Amino acid sequence: MDPDAAAAGAAAASDVVLARIVREESGRIVAALTASLRNLDLAEESVAEAVVEALREWRVRGIPPRPGAWLMQAARHNALDRLRREQRFRERMPLLVEPDALVETDAEVDERLPLLFGCCHPALSPDAQLALTLRAVCGLTTEQIARATLTAPTTVGQRISRAKRKIGAAGIPIRVPEGAQRRERLDIVLTVVSTMYSEAHLLAGADAAADRDLADDAVWLASVVADALPKEAEAHGLVALLLFHRAREGARAVDGDLVLLADQDRAKWDAGLLAGARAALLRAAMLRSPGRWQLHAAIAACHADAPTAAETDWLQVLTLYDMLLAYDRSPIARLNRSVALLRVEGPDAALAELDAIASELAGFHLWHAVRAAVLREAGRPDEAMAEDVRALELTANEAERRLLRARLSGSPSQE
Repeated sequence: MDPDAAAAGAAAASDVVLARIVREESGRIVAALTASLRNLDLAEESVAEAVVEALREWRVRGIPPRPGAWLMQAARHNALDRLRREQRFRERMPLLVEPDALVETDAEVDERLPLLFGCCHPALSPDAQLALTLRAVCGLTTEQIARATLTAPTTVGQRISRAKRKIGAAGIPIRVPEGAQRRERLDIVLTVVSTMYSEAHLLAGADAAADRDLADDAVWLASVVADALPKEAEAHGLVALLLFHRAREGARAVDGDLVLLADQDRAKWDAGLLAGARAALLRAAMLRSPGRWQLHAAIAACHADAPTAAETDWLQVLTLYDMLLAYDRSPIARLNRSVALLRVEGPDAALAELDAIASELAGFHLWHAVRAAVLREAGRPDEAMAEDVRALELTANEAERRLLRARLSGSPSQE
């Protein structure tokens, strides 16, 4: 074999392994360093430098026997070097004497969990919470975060830098809160993880295929939280919700085109993921502490349990949405409820609900798309077409645009 080709093949193989190790271990290493150094910025930058070193070293020397430990040791050395340069070596030296001290954690709590709660502190803006979580806990680069959130890389970088400075200046603790405060903060954490999953879908200019890595990161992170906090029902509820959605991935996008839930081939739904979702929802229910994530998951379960779209128990779905409003009165929840209202009470009731949230969602393309569907059911095709046109104007995702154009081309007014 050509030596150059062999070297290139080895480099490519090491890069694949490094990418996997970074996804699996970087958040854990950042969390361990942060716990020891009390400095998220220093921990994150030290790990980032270690990844660059691994990219170079592993291509030449091969993949080490324990790649995760290699990254931990390299990051530790980088932190030590930075502390020396900043002339704080003597003060911080005791934290770095023993490598094992960096990974010593409470056996009951995953070391990534305190970091996740720190990144999702309410003092940070929602955008900063998401960006910092993707960087520090999931190990994504600034460019990857920018692509996933449809934000300029410079903006992402600024958000992360400001968030780190705020954590340091305000003394935001990197720990899991206790008691009632944990319940309140946990909902913020779960919201960030849910947003991460949503951001993986329907990217601007893209087709209907999701960013699989980002979606998997969200499911993984939800599982980390649920496993670390086994008595928190809402954590299991979010796991169930994301697994129900993930199970439908094979049917929601076909050849890059978006397939709506009612039209999906349910034989393509992943039975294993559906079973996992139902188990997580049952585990949540057994804790007897209801909440919005469990109700969202229960609604998803109603769709999953229906053999066909026509057999969906819409009355049960509407009942669950009515219960959900006690926990989540967001306009998005009410938008989704309007679809159930359409099926149970008819278009007039659905239109009344949509009109009640018009001021909040007038700039959201899905509000117009849902209203178009309801108007079509009400026998008002011209108004429906106008709403579809507005939805088309507001969405940048190519798969959604193709779906809306197809709907418009089939409109009676266009024949």
